[in-house]
Amino acid sequence: MSERDIDKMIDELVEREVSRRQLFRLGAAGAMSVGAASFLAACGGSSSLGGGTKTQSKVIQKSALGTELNFSNWPLYIDVAHGKHPTLQHFQKKFGVHVNYTEEINDNTEFFGKIHQQLANGNSGGRDIIVMTDWMAGKMIKLGFIEKLNKQYLPNVQKNLIPALQHIDFDPNRDYSVPWQSGQTGLIVRTDKAPDVKSVNDIFNPKYKGKVTMLTEMRDSVGLTMLGMGKDPTTGSVNDMLAAIDKIGKYVKNGQIRRFTGNDYLKDLPHGDTWVCYGWSGDAVQLQSDNKNIKFIHPEEGFMLWTDNMLIPVGAPHPYTAEVFMNWIYQPQVEAPIEDYVNYVPPVNGTKEALLKIDPGVAKNPLIFPSPAVLAKGHAFKQLAPADDDKVNNAFQQVIGA
Repeated sequence: MSERDIDKMIDELVEREVSRRQLFRLGAAGAMSVGAASFLAACGGSSSLGGGTKTQSKVIQKSALGTELNFSNWPLYIDVAHGKHPTLQHFQKKFGVHVNYTEEINDNTEFFGKIHQQLANGNSGGRDIIVMTDWMAGKMIKLGFIEKLNKQYLPNVQKNLIPALQHIDFDPNRDYSVPWQSGQTGLIVRTDKAPDVKSVNDIFNPKYKGKVTMLTEMRDSVGLTMLGMGKDPTTGSVNDMLAAIDKIGKYVKNGQIRRFTGNDYLKDLPHGDTWVCYGWSGDAVQLQSDNKNIKFIHPEEGFMLWTDNMLIPVGAPHPYTAEVFMNWIYQPQVEAPIEDYVNYVPPVNGTKEALLKIDPGVAKNPLIFPSPAVLAKGHAFKQLAPADDDKVNNAFQQVIGA
């Protein structure tokens, strides 16, 4: 395949033109069991609530369904077939609601910077649903930027949300948030270029200089680096975090780290621009389908855990319609095709059983249904007080040049 062909393939992939039903199928069995519950409980512990004073939102009231729903999400995060989104088409057919689906989120902090002034003025920018990682979801809830859910209209969520995610620190009773997907952050490696990578610290090996990337998500990059330094990001001090940032800064200055990315490492790895990076588990599964030399590695020191959440921002034009969508998506038979494509860890009970009927290989993928032994090495990032959060974030932003 020529470089031009690779460019075209990756561009199509990022634009969701390639079906994930072509993905590499792993044969090892995984189970969403007690270990998975521990993993997802840890995910709930990673919020940072930032500054501001929480404003009590009014509970969303029932209204007529809107004719449209405006949904902002991350790239590669819902099912695709022939350039369309079957799940969204199914929703439209059932409810008569057209979903305007936008992949405009590449980084939590970046997206928050884009919309926070609108939200501060009670304006969602036309958005009905946004998807934010747990720590940012907690910050936005505290700032009063998120509508309060009416659980009367979310019976499927109440019934099918896995127990480990029902009560989390940033939203103890799930009054404001509904999980979309959970996942793991570790190392993604070109095994043909870097065959012996096992440790977080291998990312700093001089033989990979200029072929390394980290994530713009502070909690992922700092958390993994802390693990390599023998510090637990779940319990470590602010000084431990700052020491990890200093270490990252050193390797930025000497050229070891070529850049910091969101999902855009999806291009770097297949092209060979990056050999070792901090990355997300679902992306690795997707990339494996087109390049057998790309592999997700759980570092021997451990890895990071997180959850992304659906939120209805203040001023959303169709809040009740957004709740109808959230409730509808929380059926295993609806969730399963999404999971078959995105390959992250589903929050909906019964998804594995539904997947076994349509795609047993995905249902047995250990990155989607991790084993208890793997999950035991997972870590969530510590909840920080607002002043500490600002201090750590500012230091990280300076290092990455943001």
